[in-house]
Amino acid sequence: MTGRFIAIRVLALLSVLLGVNYVAWRWLASVNWEAWWIAVPLVIAETYSLIDTLLFAVTMWRARERPRPAAAPQGTVDVFITTYNEPIDMVMATALAAQRITYPHETWILDDGSRAELSAAAEAAGIGYLTRSADWADKPRHAKAGNLNNALMATDGEFLLILDADQVPDPLILENTLGYFADDPQVALVQTPQWFVNVDEADPLGSQAPLFYGPIQQGKDGWNAAFFCGSNAILRRDALMQLGIVGYVRDLEDSVVTALKAAQRMLRRAASAHDLPADVAAELGRLAAAVHRARADLALGAPIAEVTAEVHAEVQAASRRLVQVDLAGIRADVEELAALAVQRDAELDAFVVDDGALDALAARELTPLGTIAAVDALVDAVRVDRPGEAQPIQPLATISVTEDMATAMQLHALGWRSVYHHEILAHGLAPEDLRTMLTQRLRWAQGTMQVLLRDNPIVKKGLTFGQRLMYFGTMWSYLSGFAAIVYLAAPMIYLLLGVLPVTAWSVDFFARFLPYFIVNQILFVVVAKGIRTWRGQQYSLALFPVWIAACVTAFANVVFGRSLSFVVTRKDGRAAGGPPWRQIWPQLTAMALLAVSVVVGIVRVIAGTADGTGTLVNTVWVGYDLVVLSVLIQAARYQGYRPAEPAASSSALEQKEPPWTSL
Repeated sequence: MTGRFIAIRVLALLSVLLGVNYVAWRWLASVNWEAWWIAVPLVIAETYSLIDTLLFAVTMWRARERPRPAAAPQGTVDVFITTYNEPIDMVMATALAAQRITYPHETWILDDGSRAELSAAAEAAGIGYLTRSADWADKPRHAKAGNLNNALMATDGEFLLILDADQVPDPLILENTLGYFADDPQVALVQTPQWFVNVDEADPLGSQAPLFYGPIQQGKDGWNAAFFCGSNAILRRDALMQLGIVGYVRDLEDSVVTALKAAQRMLRRAASAHDLPADVAAELGRLAAAVHRARADLALGAPIAEVTAEVHAEVQAASRRLVQVDLAGIRADVEELAALAVQRDAELDAFVVDDGALDALAARELTPLGTIAAVDALVDAVRVDRPGEAQPIQPLATISVTEDMATAMQLHALGWRSVYHHEILAHGLAPEDLRTMLTQRLRWAQGTMQVLLRDNPIVKKGLTFGQRLMYFGTMWSYLSGFAAIVYLAAPMIYLLLGVLPVTAWSVDFFARFLPYFIVNQILFVVVAKGIRTWRGQQYSLALFPVWIAACVTAFANVVFGRSLSFVVTRKDGRAAGGPPWRQIWPQLTAMALLAVSVVVGIVRVIAGTADGTGTLVNTVWVGYDLVVLSVLIQAARYQGYRPAEPAASSSALEQKEPPWTSL
């Protein structure tokens, strides 16, 4: 154990202990209940931050710096390059670089845009080209996850290297990573960093994320929770296929159970009707018993197809018996169904209805026939071939617009392992304007919150305690938008109105808060080990409207079924239009109000109507908020990446060649 690692553990422990001491004191002794409307939200926000500190400390407690794998690379590999509408020259630059990967492999372009020009370019270069099969017509497409799932069924490599259209791979990417799979047959995923060549030192859009692609992923790796980030990752096909099959079986079982429960409710409701004929009551009773028996058989492991077939047969038999018994009472319905095979028998002076007519009548909205037909429809809708999907088996998770994290979490829940390999082995392109960056961050946050709401890691079976915390920590971070509003509002309220959220700016306050704050910042410095983390800290607060919008829209999607759009991140230059001032109006408004509050606060001190200590503390607080939010002004005015010595080629990827091109 190195000295730095010991220091991280000591600082992490101190940070948590000092934080608990401060927040406990805040709740028990310093909340100004007379101004509860701001005092309580502030202490709740501080409690949120303490939990954030705890999750970060736990993450770094087992940070793991891996050596290169000892085993030699082995196994067949398919390289997948996913694309939808990116420029063809960009896609081909990545594909040609993938073709040059030294380890034997097959390179495939997965074109979700079905472009003839790209198909021709791939064929000319001897690169495989795949697009959606006809099975996907008029079916849910599941964005990038669907594109990958389609390709999985058309290829057979033991391992898959997944690259976004802009991520140009190092020739040694497979040589340096495949050994992990040979070292440990339970490894399903090896993730490498994402690094961008079109980002300057200032990184005004905060694209590089060196804290995440470094200490945080290494920390998660120590808990076997390093997760798939969508690109620059190698996955084991067997693990994905197992995931797809397990998911298919579970979804089918859940659907059958749900259908049978609904059928029981409907039958109970129908049987409770007054003046129900004895024959009808008997049929409903027999059918309810069949449904109950089906649920019991399913719980004992009976095949789903057999269970649903038996229920379907019982429903059909009950329907036919009821129709035959009550035929005289439904002549009007027979007359109305002119299209049915209904004939009049002159000798009997009656209607004669063939088998097809009986079946059609059983499906009519009659009482209780309507109920029985609805039960049949419920059970029949649950089919093993999943006709509502293009593929019955979907290995990549489709519960979120960010399929990567969801897939990794499900792999971990099945007992598979993951690896974070901290070596830059691909060079890509980041957004070059604020508008595109905001869209990208919104999609990431929406997808993460979808996973939280649909597959909460805290209660997910199969995950270890550490894995639950690691996944939850990532999801928890996107709730920071709500805390940010309080952190922005509290100093303004004091400076403008003199309303104090704490009982006093006492020695007790500073003696508890300052050690907690200082140790927390030192922990970040030691963890970062020289890498720049300030941009990430700025954007965690400055993008508060994006985080709030993501939480709200994801909730509306999961709970109310409102759709979320999937927008491919533009990486071929700046989006049209000038600075997106309208998209950051909440932050600009906050900055204006913060500036006004400082002026008012100073005037109140001069006039003798405000406390000097409180005004000083909140002025410093406001100054910090303004410095953090100011990154958006710089980002809005950013003109995009300008290399010092641009090459003659117009391709953005070629304007700054990755360092490995000289190898």
